[in-house]
Amino acid sequence: MFFCREHGVKQFAIFGSALREDFGPESDVDVLVEFEPGRTPGLLGVAGMERELSDLFGGRKVDLRTPEDLSRYFRQDVLDTAEVQYAQRG
Repeated sequence: MFFCREHGVKQFAIFGSALREDFGPESDVDVLVEFEPGRTPGLLGVAGMERELSDLFGGRKVDLRTPEDLSRYFRQDVLDTAEVQYAQRG
């Protein structure tokens, strides 16, 4: 996936309502990413990535998170249910 290579993403996964039956026309897309060492973007970089992904997902709002961003109260549930779409080889 070009987006992942361009942005130093080691792993790209979808989680949340996009994987459930309650996903509808107004639903956002929740994305979980892990970055290569030294490639984690700042806040403006993340916002740019969300806009780029929104274009790829037909204009839907995208919430991009890393495992560290997730609340400890539901982090493990997200990690257990997220569906990996891209994983860097090697």
